[in-house]
Amino acid sequence: MVKEFVNKCRSYRRFYEDQRIAEEQLRELVDLARMTGCTANSQALKYRLVHTEEECEKLFPQITWAGALPDWDGPGKGERPAAYIVICCDQTLGKNKMWDEGIAAQTIMLGATEMGFGGCMIATFRRKETAEFLGIDQERYQLSLVLALGKPKETVVVVPMKEDGDVRYYRDENQVHYVPKRNLEDVIL
Repeated sequence: MVKEFVNKCRSYRRFYEDQRIAEEQLRELVDLARMTGCTANSQALKYRLVHTEEECEKLFPQITWAGALPDWDGPGKGERPAAYIVICCDQTLGKNKMWDEGIAAQTIMLGATEMGFGGCMIATFRRKETAEFLGIDQERYQLSLVLALGKPKETVVVVPMKEDGDVRYYRDENQVHYVPKRNLEDVIL
């Protein structure tokens, strides 16, 4: 069962924007992350839920989308995320949280997959502007990741990595998104 969710849990960048995600569903996802392990049990990660259309509109232009697709500026109107979770670290509780972010983000993404949603973990965004309009105290909280969430509106296919070792994802003329993955034999030492 876990393997099924891991295989379905891909990075989606286009969504059915009109299929909103309720605040309660976002709270359930954060509750999953809350229960995961963390560095020194500091529980330093905090989460800002963004689900209203107004806040989603403001957050969207702060994000840089799909670095491997330089000719694509991100999803168009109607295909944008229906919600976001901004992961922050409370600097008064702990600064060594590099692993914690990844554990929390992947747990949230797996939970979203179980709910029928998908998403994308985004580390490239304008942190200062995002913190300002969301009312997040930048002295206390370091913004780490934005999780863009919604009902996926694209097909993502995992393919074997080519012999040249190129790991960049790509799209075909039908906008099917392909993600090269190394073989199991290539990742075990």
